[in-house]
Amino acid sequence: MPIPALELADYRAEIALDDLFPTTPDPTTPAQSADMVRSALSWLSKDAATRARGLTAGDTDQLDEATARRLLRAVLTVRPPGPLPAEVSQVLDALLSSEREAKTVTDPNRLPRIAEELAGTATPYPSAGRMVLWQGDITALGADAIVNAANSAMLGCFVPQHPCIDNAIHSAAGPRLRDDCHTIMTRQGHAEATGTAKITRGYHLPARYVLHTVGPIVDGPPRPTHERLLTASYRACLDLAAEMGDIRTVAFCGVSTGVFGYPKQPAARTALSTVADWLEAHPGRLDRVIFNVYASDDRAAYLNALTGGTDTR
Repeated sequence: MPIPALELADYRAEIALDDLFPTTPDPTTPAQSADMVRSALSWLSKDAATRARGLTAGDTDQLDEATARRLLRAVLTVRPPGPLPAEVSQVLDALLSSEREAKTVTDPNRLPRIAEELAGTATPYPSAGRMVLWQGDITALGADAIVNAANSAMLGCFVPQHPCIDNAIHSAAGPRLRDDCHTIMTRQGHAEATGTAKITRGYHLPARYVLHTVGPIVDGPPRPTHERLLTASYRACLDLAAEMGDIRTVAFCGVSTGVFGYPKQPAARTALSTVADWLEAHPGRLDRVIFNVYASDDRAAYLNALTGGTDTR
């Protein structure tokens, strides 16, 4: 018998999910941002949790600004969850908030719906009027919630500069996101099952919330079990978003299509059909569901599925 997953009510208060996280910083100059990076690195180089990387404060003084910022991202990527001194948290919050403010944030409500983009083209999805296909950086999307393709540990990626969406989202949100995930997983007491989801605040992301789901790992052509589990991941995220009450827009990344190996074309078909069915079954609950793609071949997979293509690559 599967071990029951932790329900929203079991961790909602523990991670202060309903509290709005303040992210509006005081204006900062490039020089001030550089000083914040070096200040954070100076402390982290003495931190027992990251000392194994061999950093010293002297090392960081010799680095140019871009290299120092990449190093700070790498250190935070490998650092396990755990509290930081208040002054370090303040520095990181100010830095990440200023970086968020420097981004051009995309308003999901201004993006054209699929029905508008494909006007005059037949599509098998009647909910196309509430779905959006958007190519861009999900960490710069101002949706109420974005979806993170997590692994079963649910703590984010620990590989510096790894190009996965898990790494990108945790890096933009900041270390508080990993701490919340750790709180949830400690409370749950076991790894996250495939096809389920949890929710946290988004912290320094434009999105207020992050939905974390574990999709299936595929080696070769997907089997019916893989499709069932991928469907479950999409439904779990939508159900959890609906349970929150204040989420009107949700943006999905390509769950399982990266390092988890799910072929992009069948994954796109499953994503579209699952979301369309959910929207039909929950009229008026969500205003828009965005399918976020980053590469052109990802976008092509969705367009092929939207117009009835059968390519299984």
